Amino acid sequence: MSMSGKLASDIAVRRAVEQVPYRTALDEMDVRNRAIAAGDARELLWLLEHPPVYTAGTSADKNEMLDPRFEVVEAGRGGRYTYHGPGQRIGYALLDLTERGRDVRRFVHSLEGWVIDTLGDIGVEAWRAEGRIGIWTRDIDGSEAKIGAIGVRVRRWVTMHGFSVNLAPDLSHFTGIVPCGIAEFGVTSLARLGIDITPEQWDDALLARGDAFLDMLSEDSGVTS
Repeated sequence: MSMSGKLASDIAVRRAVEQVPYRTALDEMDVRNRAIAAGDARELLWLLEHPPVYTAGTSADKNEMLDPRFEVVEAGRGGRYTYHGPGQRIGYALLDLTERGRDVRRFVHSLEGWVIDTLGDIGVEAWRAEGRIGIWTRDIDGSEAKIGAIGVRVRRWVTMHGFSVNLAPDLSHFTGIVPCGIAEFGVTSLARLGIDITPEQWDDALLARGDAFLDMLSEDSGVTS
């Protein structure tokens, strides 16, 4: 499937075809964050994939690193250990919250909603789960499983990092960590659920919901937790 869509014209959209090393992405996000805060660059949505890597958020527990078979990088975002790799689409959102309400909770809630609504458009029911970070769905065995991760950082009221969605990654790569510190639930993907979608098709579906995401940011959503 292919859906048209875009973000507001003042937000740059970058869609990477080649894999971007994680450390390279961190460096570029740092530079862009500073430039946006200084008024020298446009806000950015960056859609990409990484080579296999484990990333450690600010709450990472070393006991949850089970098998460091890939490079482990301190990410600087909130959260615990996460895996990124081929077949997983990443969305880094660098937005200026001074222009969008200065509400970090609403930003995270809206980001989650953007991913959930996009998954719904391609036929996958997904949801938030109280007390559990991430995007959840029903796996092929009927159990709840994580299909997307959320991790953000806000500096100078400009957001960094964002979300990941499992299109068709090697799910065995997640077994090297306790994903996001949640051991009792598994990880799934669109491919495992029988949905074949390319990164380009996912990006199109996501961007078709881009203006709705921005509208969520601008609304008084009443989110308090």
